[in-house]
Amino acid sequence: MIRNHIKSDFPIFSYWESRGKPLVYLDSAATTQKPLRVISKVEEYYSQFNANVHRGTYELSQIATDIYEEARSKVARFINGLQPESVIFTRNATESLNLVAYAWGLNNLKEGDEVILSEMEHHSNLVPWHIIARHTGAVLKFIRMNHDYQLDLDSLRQILTAKTKAVSVVHVSNVLGTINPVKEITAIAHDAGAISIVDGAQSAPHIPVDVQDIGCDFYAFSGHKMCGPTGIGGLYGKYDLLEKMEPFLGGGEMINEVFPTTSNYAKPPYKFEAGTPNISGAIGLQAAIEYIEDLGLKNIEEHEVALGDYAAQRLAEVEGIRIFRPHATGTGVISFTIDNVHPHDISTILDAEGIAIRAGHHCAQPLMRKLQVQSTARASFYLYNDRSDVETLARALEKAVAIFSPRKKANVLK
Repeated sequence: MIRNHIKSDFPIFSYWESRGKPLVYLDSAATTQKPLRVISKVEEYYSQFNANVHRGTYELSQIATDIYEEARSKVARFINGLQPESVIFTRNATESLNLVAYAWGLNNLKEGDEVILSEMEHHSNLVPWHIIARHTGAVLKFIRMNHDYQLDLDSLRQILTAKTKAVSVVHVSNVLGTINPVKEITAIAHDAGAISIVDGAQSAPHIPVDVQDIGCDFYAFSGHKMCGPTGIGGLYGKYDLLEKMEPFLGGGEMINEVFPTTSNYAKPPYKFEAGTPNISGAIGLQAAIEYIEDLGLKNIEEHEVALGDYAAQRLAEVEGIRIFRPHATGTGVISFTIDNVHPHDISTILDAEGIAIRAGHHCAQPLMRKLQVQSTARASFYLYNDRSDVETLARALEKAVAIFSPRKKANVLK
């Protein structure tokens, strides 16, 4: 169970309360708020231990290096990675997925080879493969989504061939909240001789993740979606694959030896971390993971599932609403449309009530077309939300409906 008064851990809520406009933050799928523990840890690094890592022999640099590598070990344990060296620090899940597409895809795909994605992918797991397909001649195929917003694994089996080299899917949909069976998908991919790539941007913050149990070859995530700073994320990769891959970026610190016309590279993960890394971000991410672990990921998952289910039931009472969510329990993501009200208008009206939601295509335009909508509104709940936030949202949506209903408008605006 998530403890009461958890919002007091997050300074942003008291700040907006002091300004007379309490914040109901329902856009955690885009980015989460940061607890004081994370903010203080980043400040501590800059005020006490700021130095570059892996470069200096002086004490301050050694301390910074130790703290940075301790953060890597924490990330590896958090997702049950086999070894710290299997975790590469990146800017976010987007960069992690690009790293795989370029560093693995360009050197392992040829004309006619196949990469399988799904109909519910975020652009971060679509656009890199579009680019790689243009460079290599590879073909993209897609796992179908059924009427209940679940992936149809029979369609995956049907499109697999001897030419399939990779299956790359989202763990949890940022639009639908669907939790995909990535362990089963990975097993199917491996049986066909393909590698498995998992976009974990929406799973790592919300549900327990065990990459060894999933069996995936790569797992990507972002720190800012799990109470950490922006500009830090990670890629887990099986070490034997990382060793065989070419670097994604070239420059300082990713090398072993450099000569005028050639160079050779350091071992993973450093081969993929060119230049000065986001040291403070990694340290802040460690603090965020420790905060989440103190609360308990299982507790967070149960809290969000219950809140998401309650929100789906409560919002279903709003006139003209259509909710895009699987009947089977999903996460705390609720995407919806309301008859005759544009999602951007919904967002604007809710903002006037102090409610922050997302409106748009959510970086998932192919999925929007599949749903036969241009865009949706989306409320995404996290550990600092509760039922009162659901009620505030529902009342504001009822007001929005009334504003756009000529029959009810006069009474609402009295």
